[in-house]
Amino acid sequence: MTVIVSNRGPFRFTRTPDGGFEARQGSGGIASALGPLLTSGAAGDGATWIATALDGTERDAARAGQATAPGIALKLLDVDPNVHHLYYDVVANGTLWFLHHGLFDLVRQPSFDHKFREAWAAYEQVNQMFTDATVELAPDGDIVLVQDYHLALVPEMLRRLRPDLRVAHFSHTAFCGPNSIRVLPDDVAVALCRSLSGSPAGFHSRRWARAFEASAREVLGADARGSTFVAALAPDAEELAQLAASPAAAVAGQELEAIVGDRQLIVRADRVDPSKNIVRGFEAYDLLLADHPEWRERVVFVARLTASRRSMPEYLAYNNEVEQAVQRVNERWATGDWQPVVVETQDDYTRTVAALTRSDVLLVNPLKDGLNLVAKEGALLNQHNGVLCLSRDAGAWDELGEAAEPVHPYDIGQTASSLHTALSMPAAERRARAARLRELTAARTPRDWLDDQLTAARAG
Repeated sequence: MTVIVSNRGPFRFTRTPDGGFEARQGSGGIASALGPLLTSGAAGDGATWIATALDGTERDAARAGQATAPGIALKLLDVDPNVHHLYYDVVANGTLWFLHHGLFDLVRQPSFDHKFREAWAAYEQVNQMFTDATVELAPDGDIVLVQDYHLALVPEMLRRLRPDLRVAHFSHTAFCGPNSIRVLPDDVAVALCRSLSGSPAGFHSRRWARAFEASAREVLGADARGSTFVAALAPDAEELAQLAASPAAAVAGQELEAIVGDRQLIVRADRVDPSKNIVRGFEAYDLLLADHPEWRERVVFVARLTASRRSMPEYLAYNNEVEQAVQRVNERWATGDWQPVVVETQDDYTRTVAALTRSDVLLVNPLKDGLNLVAKEGALLNQHNGVLCLSRDAGAWDELGEAAEPVHPYDIGQTASSLHTALSMPAAERRARAARLRELTAARTPRDWLDDQLTAARAG
């Protein structure tokens, strides 16, 4: 058996007209990657998934004993909404996400006061709830795969209560280095590093594994033990191909062609998150049009952007910055029949698939990214011999960098130059690079990623 422990589960629940509850496929990278593998039995028979009930409907379903899903034993934890807010918004996303992605303006933030201490207590409480549920449900000697920064304390808690369990933790984000880890209060840094260093700790990139190892040595000194492993996630190529061949994708592709016409197409697809570096991407495009007038009216930049963490003021402010950046480019360069930037905000993955399939250039320029699955999805989907302009600070650079055009995420001039190189690239080189990107991406499958975690847990 295998127990998966994550904040977000593989299914969301809605009410049915008869007062019951209906399960539907959840969103998010962990749910999308692990859900199909577990429900198909790839992790062995009897897989259990422990997650939080994310809203009132799901809490009602959990209380009624109707939070059930096909193919797995699902346990949704009924976390008090106020406690969940402190654990999730204040600590996990407001502190750890910002820390690992280098988003803090250190002159002004963070400040660790009584409010943070209340939130940290909530983070410990929720991690303990996950631990207690695992202790209750996991048979002797079971494998437990703990997912992501939301639940970084669970491995240590499980070691104390159930040393028989074989536990591995996997971080889907980047990890901060030894200078940044010292931003945290000492006891918080110790708790996080001690927990993750006591069991196999997995990352998408060797770079993030090294950063964690250095942080653990900085914080724990000689007590920094344990092991790390690298297991990069890959898209499901068969699922992508089926979606790309669907009637809905064909319609989306036709609508995109009506926008682009015979021009070249630059695409990006991101959540509106400061770490995705969206504003600098538009500023680089603006500079490209200024420095290379030959591209005016000959290229369209389509940005597929979805809202994220709208309860956090930093994200609302960044969304405004993105809108203003788009407005500046369009006001400066648009003509009667050409809109330089087209932003699409529908939460419609089929339209993203159509854009990745049609793109001549895919821009992926995050400040830091644990992996960036879009870069790999684009490599598998694209039918235009598209060029990948990829940040060297994305985890996917480890695998795809040799066939990508490099992007320095902070250097707007260099990013503009990369876009120009990609748009101008000779056809033969485009074909060769696109073929190599497909080959590199197809070298791994989601099953490989799961197997790597299982192997690490057994060896740990």
